[in-house]
Amino acid sequence: MIGSRTARAGLVAVLAAAALPFVSCGGGGGGGGVTNPPPTGGGGGGTGGTADVVITIVAENGSMSFSPNPANVTRGQRVAWRNTAGQTHTATQNSGSFDTGSIDGGAQSNPITMGDAGTFAYHCAIHPSMVGTVNVQ
Repeated sequence: MIGSRTARAGLVAVLAAAALPFVSCGGGGGGGGVTNPPPTGGGGGGTGGTADVVITIVAENGSMSFSPNPANVTRGQRVAWRNTAGQTHTATQNSGSFDTGSIDGGAQSNPITMGDAGTFAYHCAIHPSMVGTVNVQ
């Protein structure tokens, strides 16, 4: 009986640890003049409208992970990220003004409207060495 409880507790701990990456990434942003609709359609492959600019997630390769990098857009344009890499990724602005949520391989995020001018550094919340910049003019 005690061994059974110990085995169950161990299984629960393993399952909780395995689920952690899925609940720790994603979510919404907001603020900073950026309109960020929540991801829909299973892991950021959203149906939130048409993007004016699409940034491609190409690989887990530091500052060469996103293309173009930097991306230059005009205020008011809608930006989406398309994941052509095999693993799930995010595009999360460093100070939290936008977050695409998880984007599965082959999927595209919902577009995010860039409302304020400025330089917005971002990264993949799952793979923090993946970095990019959006310049909004």
